[in-house]
Amino acid sequence: MEIIVKTFQELTVAELHDIFQLRSEIFVVEQNCVYQDIDGKDKKALHILGKNENHLVAYTRCFAPGIYFEEAAIGRVVVKEAERKFGYGHTIMEASIKAIKEYYKTNSIKLSAQTYLIRFYEAHGFIKTGSEYLEDGIPHIAMVRSKNS
Repeated sequence: MEIIVKTFQELTVAELHDIFQLRSEIFVVEQNCVYQDIDGKDKKALHILGKNENHLVAYTRCFAPGIYFEEAAIGRVVVKEAERKFGYGHTIMEASIKAIKEYYKTNSIKLSAQTYLIRFYEAHGFIKTGSEYLEDGIPHIAMVRSKNS
């Protein structure tokens, strides 16, 4: 899988379309969750694209500290369903952590994890904080990756 890191301004119209299509395919259709995906935050995000043969198969968006949380943040973590068996979720997370270190010069990262993915995020050094909560009708928990990870 090829990793591409771009700011919003660097994205092509086709890439932006593919990002919105993949996020909608997973978060709205697969997870049957009606929510406002296009939330105005994409313009402030660093976009991490995972492409296989020029097709978007994995994606995250990352934020500098202070934009989403006090820490840097990773969100909209998504892998095309047919591609999950290849471990692309781990690859895109590793690339996202690396991009945050390079672009934002920090190791302190926070995310809002769907609770069924706790072990996945723990494998990348994230630790649960606080209590479980509902976000768009889906159980979530805050997780942080320490400055020393």
